[in-house]
Amino acid sequence: QVQLVESGGELVQPGGSLRLSCATSGRISMIYTMGWYRQAPGKQREWVATLTSGGRKNYADSVKGRFTISRDKAKNTMYLRMNSLKPEDTAVYYCNIDQYGLRYWGQGTQVTVSS
Repeated sequence: QVQLVESGGELVQPGGSLRLSCATSGRISMIYTMGWYRQAPGKQREWVATLTSGGRKNYADSVKGRFTISRDKAKNTMYLRMNSLKPEDTAVYYCNIDQYGLRYWGQGTQVTVSS
């Protein structure tokens, strides 16, 4: 069993920056894919970024060049650094991990970009 807990979401002005954290507990496989998704009000959950155990990173076009996904294995924590935030980035952000054919989700953290 794996638990994921997101934190770091808050109200920020357009153009600002935030760093989201996803703390993991439980057994993490040597082979995994971890990622960030987001869901805005009235919209479907959408993929934001992915990090594989091999170190490959992929980003949605809407965040490419502004967001950076990373992981600190020693701290069992994954991060999403978000720069140049826009109002359309407002959403609940979720982290997840795929391993052993299973997917685990965190509870989400709210990011609001508004002046």
